[in-house]
Amino acid sequence: MTIGPVQLLVLGFEHPDFKGEILAEFDRLKESDVVRIIDGIAVRKDRGGDVSVIKRSDLSKEEAAEFGAIVGGLIGLGAAGAEGAIVGAIAGAEEASDGGIDVLEEEEVWDVIDEIPNDSAAAIILLEHRWAIPLRDAIRAAGGFGISDGFLHPEDLVAVGLIAADEAAVLANPPTA
Repeated sequence: MTIGPVQLLVLGFEHPDFKGEILAEFDRLKESDVVRIIDGIAVRKDRGGDVSVIKRSDLSKEEAAEFGAIVGGLIGLGAAGAEGAIVGAIAGAEEASDGGIDVLEEEEVWDVIDEIPNDSAAAIILLEHRWAIPLRDAIRAAGGFGISDGFLHPEDLVAVGLIAADEAAVLANPPTA
């Protein structure tokens, strides 16, 4: 199994008005092999405080076990070398085959439910970027390696613009002593 970069998304929704559009988009992206949900949970609390929970994984039980073995092996390799990789792979496969990859344990889910206000929702999604696998492989084949990565959102660009505007205003109108 080849694993693409995995991103942890934590989303909040005020006054959610879900109509299935988010799940439909995840389905479309999965069908196109662009992304897949390794594990995800969405918690919604209605105006009266009634709670609904949706869990989702796009991995079959076999894929979850294989994914768990790879992740466990990599963590074990970092912790204790080759011997740790073997122990981690076995532990990761066993844990995943028992119930899938879990972003949150049940106790943590209840913490999330307690923290969100009525008439809101929260989602935590472990999302694998499948589209990046061939790009990563091409970069490696060319002798390249990652130095840093991250997502830059449109809101981040607005914030940069606001900071630049404030700095430009100070430069244009220096404070007088």
